[in-house]
Amino acid sequence: MFYCEEAMKTMKTQDRNTAAGFTLVELLIVMSVILILMTLAIPATQAVIRHGNETSAVNSVKFLVTEENNYASTYPSHGFSCSLPAMGGRAGAEPPTPESAQMVPDDLASGHKAGYTFTIGKCVKTTINNVDQVNSYEITAVPISVGHSGNRGYCADENGEVRFDPKGGTNCTELLQ
Repeated sequence: MFYCEEAMKTMKTQDRNTAAGFTLVELLIVMSVILILMTLAIPATQAVIRHGNETSAVNSVKFLVTEENNYASTYPSHGFSCSLPAMGGRAGAEPPTPESAQMVPDDLASGHKAGYTFTIGKCVKTTINNVDQVNSYEITAVPISVGHSGNRGYCADENGEVRFDPKGGTNCTELLQ
């Protein structure tokens, strides 16, 4: 009987020593595989984000061209707007005015959206009856960080053609297809 008790104690001790779990080598191998997968996935994810930002920028430029035409037809004595904040404004807070037309959302009116900076510039004004009227403009969208938030810059004018600069600036020479 004494022999059986000793054998039982030995078996219990062996069971505790071979408890289920991972060895350090197994954990290191799993961590290495995870790091390799992350190394492959992160650049692809960044490329998708850049492409999404560029698509958003093109759509925003097209939207701004449309809203510039709406602004010019709503406020014919002013012509086009030469200011993004003037095209913005909170809807319902007060009636729309040429200085707060409530035509574009706040993020776009602030000039920053989806990794791009938007501006309206190169405005050509004529004075009619002591009132400045904007006859032409250029909308630009440039990446906040070229290569990270976007690769190309985009431009459009009152003609509505969207062009791009492959270097991410405002030298938009190539027509967007």
